[in-house]
Amino acid sequence: MRETAPARATELLEWYDRHARTMPWRVPPAARAQGEAPDAYRIWLSEVMLQQTTVAAVSQYFERFTARWPTVADLAAAEDGDVMGEWAGLGYYARARNLLKCARAVVADHGGIFPADHAALLKLPGIGPYTAGAISAIAFDLPEVVVDGNVERVMARLHDIHTPLPAAKPELTAAAAALTPKARPGDYAQAVMDLGATICTPRSPACGICPWRAPCLARANGTAADLPRKIPKKAKPVRLGIAYVVQRADGAILLERREDRGLLGGMLGWPGSDWAEEAPAPAPPLEADWHVLSEEARHTFTHFHLRLAVHVAQVPTGANPERGAFMALPEFQPAQLPTVMRKVYDLSRGVLREMG
Repeated sequence: MRETAPARATELLEWYDRHARTMPWRVPPAARAQGEAPDAYRIWLSEVMLQQTTVAAVSQYFERFTARWPTVADLAAAEDGDVMGEWAGLGYYARARNLLKCARAVVADHGGIFPADHAALLKLPGIGPYTAGAISAIAFDLPEVVVDGNVERVMARLHDIHTPLPAAKPELTAAAAALTPKARPGDYAQAVMDLGATICTPRSPACGICPWRAPCLARANGTAADLPRKIPKKAKPVRLGIAYVVQRADGAILLERREDRGLLGGMLGWPGSDWAEEAPAPAPPLEADWHVLSEEARHTFTHFHLRLAVHVAQVPTGANPERGAFMALPEFQPAQLPTVMRKVYDLSRGVLREMG
């Protein structure tokens, strides 16, 4: 494998020079060859956004973030609520909290410049081995191994590795490391990810046009469609909860910012009950004549499915809630709610209009 590594890398880089995807954070290979260096801030931001999320979903968020906060210093100086609002809809909200912590650490401890060193990057909040490797390779052109789901799939097929994930991760990482070149490692890291995203896809891989068609053992053995193997996932449990949507007579909406820790930490949302596998105890934020919607708001998180009963009420202008605070209607922006809370709003707004 090591003997063929330079040839394999060269083949893939030649393919990448012709077929590299266009992304708002990426420096194209031709521009990079002319000396244009990637911005470590943009690479870091894109990698954090891309965790558990697709390129198509991330692009518009990335464009908004970098227009509003063009440098890491700008982001470090931002208000927490503004950043959480811009992040709404991307999910995995701990990423947004760590984003701010990391930006502030880069400014405070590194003078606003991301360190190139892999070990130094790992000390920053929210940066794990994958993200540190991606920043080192893509932003600083260091020969670090970068292994995401696309790379795991490519390596499993190229070497016909049948060990199921997650146990296969060390083996797949070693295979990726053996192929990582010292020349153009940043372009190479992006090339393998592009290969997995566009040709060596989970279903119906386009083996006939793959630059690694000849050396691919899974193609030769007819096992590509079965790889990578994965241990079957356990069925997700279902949790139940109640969301309380309250509108004041003057139109103001009752919202509550969740605690920083846990799911949806730091995000605005509707006051509600605990989420549990049994029917939750009612927890209304104030006394009101509640209208219970016939339809639930349903959402799936990484580890469970959530079903929220939606209770809606209109209250007098002088109402005094035990939790949360009223927001004037012109200031209320549903787009800044996390997805599950926006689903609650979408179900309730027709009833709110009728009440008004």
